[in-house]
Amino acid sequence: MSPQIISVIIFAVIIVAIVTEKVHRTVAALAGVVLLLLSGILTIDDAVSHVDFNTLGVLLGMMLFVAVVRHSGLFEYVSICAAKLSHGDPWRITVAFMVITAICSAFLDNVTTVLLMGPMTITMAKMLKVNPVPILMAQIVSSNIGGTMTMIGDPPNIMIGSAAHFTFMQFIENTGVACIIGLAVVILGFRIIYKKRLGADEDAIDDVMSLDETKAIEDRRLMRISIVMIILVVIAFMVHGKLGIESSTVALTAGTIMMLIGRQDIEDVVRDVEWTTILFFIGLFIVVGGMVQTGVIKLLADAIINISGGKVLLTMVILLWASAFLSAILDNIPFVATLIPLIQAMAAQGMDVTPLWWAISLGACLGGNGTMLGASANVVLCTIAGKNGYPITFGQYAKVGMPVMIVTVAIANVFLLVRFGLFA
Repeated sequence: MSPQIISVIIFAVIIVAIVTEKVHRTVAALAGVVLLLLSGILTIDDAVSHVDFNTLGVLLGMMLFVAVVRHSGLFEYVSICAAKLSHGDPWRITVAFMVITAICSAFLDNVTTVLLMGPMTITMAKMLKVNPVPILMAQIVSSNIGGTMTMIGDPPNIMIGSAAHFTFMQFIENTGVACIIGLAVVILGFRIIYKKRLGADEDAIDDVMSLDETKAIEDRRLMRISIVMIILVVIAFMVHGKLGIESSTVALTAGTIMMLIGRQDIEDVVRDVEWTTILFFIGLFIVVGGMVQTGVIKLLADAIINISGGKVLLTMVILLWASAFLSAILDNIPFVATLIPLIQAMAAQGMDVTPLWWAISLGACLGGNGTMLGASANVVLCTIAGKNGYPITFGQYAKVGMPVMIVTVAIANVFLLVRFGLFA
């Protein structure tokens, strides 16, 4: 049996195990790594080379950062303020959090955003005695849509911007416009789906409106430090590219500084890190890396290009939808990394590839909403929900995430056709 077939079988078995929830997703991913090593498809060095340590650094750094900040009472304070400003209406809070999450994700790493917003959402929902899952789901999809808007919002966009020499404003004019329209439609859809499910009784609303947010502050010194550090982290994430610093360096620096000056029990802080999530991502990177190593992902990319016969608009549409569906189950970073040299080769042959860059950007990033595995933020926020007693299964997620993905990608499709077809 060829290494390509073996790598696909291992990946398929792991996905089935995760989808059916017969095995914990972390155990399934690590089992996949072991199978790749035992089969000889990957060596230890190969496996390590496929791990995205920048993503892991962002995860670990921000988890440590949030673990310290949590002890200040900041999340509870903001939750109470948000609930009172929205007059205790869970739907208004949901919309506000969707917009805030999308905006933050456009300028911050998606994982950072959900790590900051998730605990606040759960705290607020508990106060209003409503199920936080609908609000968390709304935040997840908003995070992925927001991350698609700008050049720095999602790793594939950073890669595409660098390869195609696009500016920040070009992303705003293309992916940004499509995503703003998509977010508006998604908010309308969530209103239809969740409005009736997000009702709080008058007693709960009265209880929330009577709360004193200042009493939620556990450590004023730490809260002041946390606010300053959050502002600095936001700025650092926005300018880290110009400074030549990796996003993981920003996150790890922030986490380390907070541990140094936060005066919290370090063992408690480290214990709060979602280590199962870290291990899951390590395993997933390596399992997908097995298909990269054997050339399976390159074959998929080649097939997409060949089917179109070199027609720009047809290639654009194929790339958009293929990127979306594949990114819903595959890590979009290696997939986009494989497509970039192919598109550059087409450009060298005289083909206008500008529409293709935007197609893979929109498809790969919006495709992250399709399943729980589609984006790092999905797994992280679902893990946070489960740890707080509100588990979100693969199936539950897909019932919401897949329709959102299809709708937003369809909107992106129309936008691209109008942008590069009707007025080209």
